[in-house]
Amino acid sequence: MGGNNVSHSKRRTKRKFDVNLFKKKFYLAGEDRWVNLTVSAAGIRTINKNGIEAALKNAKVKGYIE
Repeated sequence: MGGNNVSHSKRRTKRKFDVNLFKKKFYLAGEDRWVNLTVSAAGIRTINKNGIEAALKNAKVKGYIE
């Protein structure tokens, strides 16, 4: 996504908003294996709050993953 940097004098220059993604390794206890996921910062917070297996189940229901 693009936008503008706006200085104190209201001068505008182009900038880019990058996605806040991380490559993270999670352990699935039910399957006794590690999985590598590319998740956002909000996704990491959701996984920490609900647990990895509940988060994966919810992502499948919503159609984010197959």
